[in-house]
Amino acid sequence: MKPLHIPTPLIESKLLSKISGKKILLKMECFQPTGSFKIRGIGQLCQELIKSGHHQLVSSSGGNAGYAVAYAGKKLGVQVTVFVPKTTNPIFLKRLESEGAEIKIHGEVWDEAHQAAMDFVNKTNSGYVPPFDHPSIWIGHSTMIDEVAQQCEKPDAVITAVGGGGLLCGVLEGLERHRWSDILAFSVETEGAASFATSIKAGKIITLDRINTVATSLGAKRIANKLFEWSQKRSITPLVVTDDAAVLACRKFADDHRVLVEPACGAVLSIIYDMNHLKSLAETKSILVIVCGGVGISTDLLNQLMTQGI
Repeated sequence: MKPLHIPTPLIESKLLSKISGKKILLKMECFQPTGSFKIRGIGQLCQELIKSGHHQLVSSSGGNAGYAVAYAGKKLGVQVTVFVPKTTNPIFLKRLESEGAEIKIHGEVWDEAHQAAMDFVNKTNSGYVPPFDHPSIWIGHSTMIDEVAQQCEKPDAVITAVGGGGLLCGVLEGLERHRWSDILAFSVETEGAASFATSIKAGKIITLDRINTVATSLGAKRIANKLFEWSQKRSITPLVVTDDAAVLACRKFADDHRVLVEPACGAVLSIIYDMNHLKSLAETKSILVIVCGGVGISTDLLNQLMTQGI
């Protein structure tokens, strides 16, 4: 079955290379049909569920993951039901509606929407698609490294955003498959959603009490067990940035590259824009940056965030 994602370009950013004094390679996952990398792994899992006999798909994400399921369902000709909390950004609701998904609003937080989704799955025998925690999702995300291996020479380091850890799990799987395990890995979170950094510091998986960040796509209280397993096998350096830094990087990236991305992606880009954070990558000469994208942003919202925070 033909994949639902597309190959994305990898470009060397002359501007960011000049700013950082390093070779900055941008893997432009923001150019996926769904606006983010999510369609790689989620698309693969959706295809597997349908092939196994499911005729309806269910998601409990009101963000990029839910939108990827809605997109996949429409492409594959099956009904999609997405459970979202009341706090879901209207931008995402419009996106879900545009793909014909049925939206069910339940609870104040994702955990409550997720429980409602699981109850629905058990009653209807639908195929459930988690946002990040599934082996097929990691395999799907790893395909971006297959492309990178054909697009450039091996970089010294890779930087990704971390919410629940699905993206980084996929990237690490791809690196290992191509025998690039010696590439330095850096994760980036915002201060109000640093579940991975907190877990690394504690030496065990920590569940955050709450999420407090404008980078809502990073809003997982707990990382996937698989990501913590990876951290025990190879070095991953967690970096944490402020909301303000993430939002400012979104604005700079839009100006520099004419591309609008979410604060979750801005968090990653802020590492390159900020000389203090770049000190963590002092030993590297070339850096692969996963520009993960995200559709939960608009020029109006970015301007609003800039006004509120900076």
